[in-house]
Amino acid sequence: MGRVFLVCNDPAVIQQVAEGMQSFAIATEVCNQVSMAGPLLSRQKFDGVIVDCELGQADELLEHVRLSHSNRTAVTFAITDPQKPVVFETQPNFLIERPLSESSVGRTLKAAFGLIVRERRRSFRCPVMIPAIIQNNGTQARCHLVNLSEGGMALTESPSLRPGSHIRVLFTLPHHRDRFSIESEVCWYDESGRAGLRSLIIPSAQRRVLQEWLAAKLEEDLPESVARQFRN
Repeated sequence: MGRVFLVCNDPAVIQQVAEGMQSFAIATEVCNQVSMAGPLLSRQKFDGVIVDCELGQADELLEHVRLSHSNRTAVTFAITDPQKPVVFETQPNFLIERPLSESSVGRTLKAAFGLIVRERRRSFRCPVMIPAIIQNNGTQARCHLVNLSEGGMALTESPSLRPGSHIRVLFTLPHHRDRFSIESEVCWYDESGRAGLRSLIIPSAQRRVLQEWLAAKLEEDLPESVARQFRN
């Protein structure tokens, strides 16, 4: 259901956090040096970032997360020690206090899970096969959407498109009646008729429907072991 980045060099803490994340079907990537964390956060997208304050420079790293293009909306956590207070200028979303326990980590993750899933939904590309129409400079052509996200879509069987050009894509979601009309920018195109688009303008009502539809698709993949935790 997501991927988090843990900056920590304490094996016991790493194990507890990773096991807690695994129980919520969230993968954990570990970095044990602050100096390496910044460049990795600049290159990769994560749904959550966890910083162990024992390493130092926690506040600077949290600020880096908030200023980064890829992770500025990621859910942030700081692992703190009540005996060593830390003053944050960039406040994390959640605090995890030492000594960590299975129950304390579980409570924090349960509280944060909805935010992590919402962040995951932002970048979630749902595989589809939906007939669509491209409107481009007064012409229309048929194609198919092969994946769809809040921020864009991929096409196949597309006519030739010029990267950087603006087109309009018309389609209807499965089991919905209203037709979407999304102004998009062509990011790439290859000669096999595949193209990647970035959504530029989505009417607000259609954006809400798309968000709800993507959220439902994500929930379909929610493992029963995770769903059970929220029913209990």
